[in-house]
Amino acid sequence: MIRSELVAKLAEENPGLSARDVDGIVTIFFEDIVNQLAAGGRVELRGFGAFSTRGREARVGRNPRTGQSVSIPSKKVPYFKPGKEMRVRLNMA
Repeated sequence: MIRSELVAKLAEENPGLSARDVDGIVTIFFEDIVNQLAAGGRVELRGFGAFSTRGREARVGRNPRTGQSVSIPSKKVPYFKPGKEMRVRLNMA
């Protein structure tokens, strides 16, 4: 599912809201998650999962085109851990 499909589905399920209103809500929702993660926080949505960040150490990589060594700095990357209910639903037979 892509963002536009999500907005369309939410607008369909909430006829009192226009697609523009739903798009604004989705934008605020995603921006708040990103802002919380950027501030070093964690976002937990019960029954769905938790978003957090993990650190990657600096390392030496290789340019695939030239084979030359390249220094890759340390960085933070987003991490998602699914909740128990999601894992159970995904593994139902």
